Amino acid sequence: MNQIILVTKRDGRKEEINLDKIHRVIDWAAEGLENVSVSQVELRSHIQFYEGIKTSDIQETIIKAAADLISHEAPDYQYLAARLAVFHLRKKAYGCFEPPRLYDHVSRLVSMGKYDKHLLTDYSADDFDQMDAVIDHWRDMKFSYAAVKQLEGKYLAQNRVTGKIYESAQFLYMLVAACLFSSYPRTTRLDYVKRFYEAVSTFKISLPTPIMSGVRTPTRQFSSCVLIECGDNLDSINATSNAIVKYVSQRAGIGINAGRIRAMGSSIRGGEAFHTGCIPFYKHFQTAVKSCSQGGVRGGAATLFFPLWHLEVRSLLVLKNNRGVEANRVRHIDYGVQINKLMYQRLVKSQDITLFSPSDVPGLYNAFFSDQEKFERLYTQYEQDTNIRQHRIKAVELFSLMMQERASTGRIYVQNVDHCNTHSPFDAAVAPIRQSNLCLEITLPTNPLKHLTDDNGEVALCTLSAFNLGEINHLDDLKELATLVVRALDALLDYQDYPIPAAKRSARGRRTLGVGVINFAYYLAKHGVRYSDGSANSLTHRTFEAIQYYLLKASNDLAHERGACPWFHQTTYAQGILPIGTYKKAVDSIVNEPLHYDWEALRANILQHGLRNSTLSAVMPSETSSQIANATNGIEPPRGLVSIKASKDGILRQVVPDSIRLQEAYELLWEMPSNDGYLHLVGVMQKFVDQAISANTNYDPSRFPAGKVPMKQLLKDLLTAYKFGIKTLYYQNTRDGAEDAQEDMQSAHPNNCESGACKI
Repeated sequence: MNQIILVTKRDGRKEEINLDKIHRVIDWAAEGLENVSVSQVELRSHIQFYEGIKTSDIQETIIKAAADLISHEAPDYQYLAARLAVFHLRKKAYGCFEPPRLYDHVSRLVSMGKYDKHLLTDYSADDFDQMDAVIDHWRDMKFSYAAVKQLEGKYLAQNRVTGKIYESAQFLYMLVAACLFSSYPRTTRLDYVKRFYEAVSTFKISLPTPIMSGVRTPTRQFSSCVLIECGDNLDSINATSNAIVKYVSQRAGIGINAGRIRAMGSSIRGGEAFHTGCIPFYKHFQTAVKSCSQGGVRGGAATLFFPLWHLEVRSLLVLKNNRGVEANRVRHIDYGVQINKLMYQRLVKSQDITLFSPSDVPGLYNAFFSDQEKFERLYTQYEQDTNIRQHRIKAVELFSLMMQERASTGRIYVQNVDHCNTHSPFDAAVAPIRQSNLCLEITLPTNPLKHLTDDNGEVALCTLSAFNLGEINHLDDLKELATLVVRALDALLDYQDYPIPAAKRSARGRRTLGVGVINFAYYLAKHGVRYSDGSANSLTHRTFEAIQYYLLKASNDLAHERGACPWFHQTTYAQGILPIGTYKKAVDSIVNEPLHYDWEALRANILQHGLRNSTLSAVMPSETSSQIANATNGIEPPRGLVSIKASKDGILRQVVPDSIRLQEAYELLWEMPSNDGYLHLVGVMQKFVDQAISANTNYDPSRFPAGKVPMKQLLKDLLTAYKFGIKTLYYQNTRDGAEDAQEDMQSAHPNNCESGACKI
């Protein structure tokens, strides 16, 4: 006689195990999927049934078994595992598979303090019923397994201490839309809510982490990027540190410009003491950045910027180096090195670079960003003044040190400050760009804080989103998507709170947005073109022209309706200058594509009505948000057709879109013979993008003699990026030889250089 095994239900009740029920659930999840085997999943589950086993444990084991079968040959296991995970998630959130009525759900979560109470005052029960009629909960079945785990881990409303989940994805999308358009007139807002929901729930528009995890909750700070500039005095340094803590605690990535801080040994208080230099204050900022965990959504992180000609630069460049002692290293933040044309000229001509403390050379630091001719004049003048403290170093030696550290850590970044100001939506004479952000795509004006309530300081914020190019069938589809994303993000600027007055003034005055792209690799594969051979240059030109044109048109239309941003007069757009007039003309040598849109009519409309937003575009990495849409991240080539990425939920496998049909069309990262083709494409994009682009460089040492990447190659690629107008360089990835040819073994650190494979 067979022994009867009892299982423990979620509510604690015991009942006899039902193997047929388990089989039916897996069978349901497999419906319509190709190359998946229900019996294989059951076999791999290896469930050891025992008396009292929890039904939730049975489900998690089956989900894991399905996820382990994900491969390039059988990509649909990622959807089988996802469906099982959605089934499990809804049971945890609602106690059953069917979601509740939207109005009842919102009422419950508002009463629990999980949702913002304004939802119930701004919208009626009838409004929610109209939204509910539009929601398609079966779109949850379009998620990949990695997407469901990212949603569950980072985005869905939950108790992060107990792990209790309170919502599923379609409620998230609809309520984000409801919050963002809540200020619109009653006659139009539900139309915008429904259209925006449609765009985000079908993955045409990708939303960043702060919006996905925060909008609809009582925490109202959703800007992805915060730029804070520090002055050369203790009050400003302390104000900067306080500002960092406030924004790190509310999910933002930080850019810190500390280039003004004087060098070690400088005189302070009229010669009463010597200055301790930059490193103690960098440590102070690092402590502030790491003081908060951002509510478990993501860890605090920052990039700190300084100029290549700073007197302490040789010590600053090695701050992340594993050699050295704690006293002379600040390893837990990243660094952006600021360079301009004069520095590159000294390199190319085999000349010297002279290092100064910014405090000893009046006017030089500001001219470095705002006026290149003035900078060169002052720089050469100060070089000839023997009374000024200075140090000369061969340009090739200094650049080589920078590139060696970039190669060994992967995280010494580059900002070409002249490109950031000459090809900029801002008038450098009144609103110069002096820094970027954590991911090197935001280029906005800042001013140092004197204190947290400083009316003259400016903390820059940027609110991000992205178009999923893989879901674009025709470039004119971007018109509707641009209208929706510009209106939604612009509304967010008034909807959110601002912990610091200097950030509120800037955000409301400039109303800066940054819309980028995801799924670029899939987009190229679909069109049968490649990164490395120039075949994608014309397509990229047409695509990014359409993106910028439709974003500008949407902002211009909104300005006509609601007024231009208050500080529009500080933009180059106000002078009738468009990105197509200021790009590096070297781009014309690699792409011979005409303009396809009526830019002159747009220019006239901008001069007449202005723009609602000072900036519209920026190309960000989009690592996590790309996973939600089952897209390739940002503009990057995949390392393999299957990626394996570490997360706090374990290892997540994800297959590139349409992997079986397009497997020969994808150009994988380590198949690319050099960085040239990729950098050319970034240069083409930068022609239109009004902020910057998170662009990486990648090296496979096995392609070079003795398995070492020559310094000459690193410097050549740096100069190539500069030649084509690229504003910033983000990660440097080096292949470490441990990767499987079909899998991306990228860990939490994107560059696997600890193996020593990237020796110079």
